[in-house]
Amino acid sequence: MASSDQTFFNNSLLALYLIGPPTFISLRFLQAPYGKHNRPGWGPTMSPPLAWFLMESPTLGLTLLLFPYGQHSSNPQALILMTPFLFHYFNRTCLYPLRLYRNTTRKTTPGFPVSVASMAFVFNLLNGYLQSRWVSHYKDYESENGWFWCRFFVGLVVFLCGMGVNVWSDRVLVGLKTEGGGYKIPKGGWFELVSCPNYFGEIVEWIGWAVMTWSLAGLGFMLYTCANLVPRARANHRWYLEKFGEDYPKSRKAVIPFLY
Repeated sequence: MASSDQTFFNNSLLALYLIGPPTFISLRFLQAPYGKHNRPGWGPTMSPPLAWFLMESPTLGLTLLLFPYGQHSSNPQALILMTPFLFHYFNRTCLYPLRLYRNTTRKTTPGFPVSVASMAFVFNLLNGYLQSRWVSHYKDYESENGWFWCRFFVGLVVFLCGMGVNVWSDRVLVGLKTEGGGYKIPKGGWFELVSCPNYFGEIVEWIGWAVMTWSLAGLGFMLYTCANLVPRARANHRWYLEKFGEDYPKSRKAVIPFLY
């Protein structure tokens, strides 16, 4: 049983690394059709708040389901390490869809393709399993000694900084929807540096998570996040430039301040 579980974990980890490159390449040419890039031809749709809740929920639910069965489930280090991950996904699964529901006009908001939500649902099943199983079962806490807390606190600071940027940016973008009249140029704060500070913040979060977990699972998640969000940020940046022309600040980068 233990051997089969280890094999399944290793194969799942390999899958996480294998899906990154094709995701990055495909998104360079074809953007997922939601938000600014919404377009017909992708099948049935659902309301965006419901889509976000359903596709993010596997990570939160699976983590809470699997964690108690890990050999380190009662280890305070494992419990503390898992907390930032759950904190992020509680926001993403419960709070963000609720804000979206309260601040969007459902008659004019385009639907979210069920096909895209389904793909995200499957990824979150894979990733939720890997992160929770690593922290609760496969991580060797005894051999790390004082390094655990050093990595944890450094990573936690990075994680919280990234989450702060991510949540603040989402609030600004959702707030613009309440004003009506179509898309507007986001202004203020991190939006003066990059077109997509929400994506930048999430990338920083998972860099912090990779440091905290000090694992191939955490690193793989961070790399996949970059493969998924960097091309989309580039497409969003190009969309802003094409839509607003000379009115859009030319000094802004797409996702990495001052660089890209």
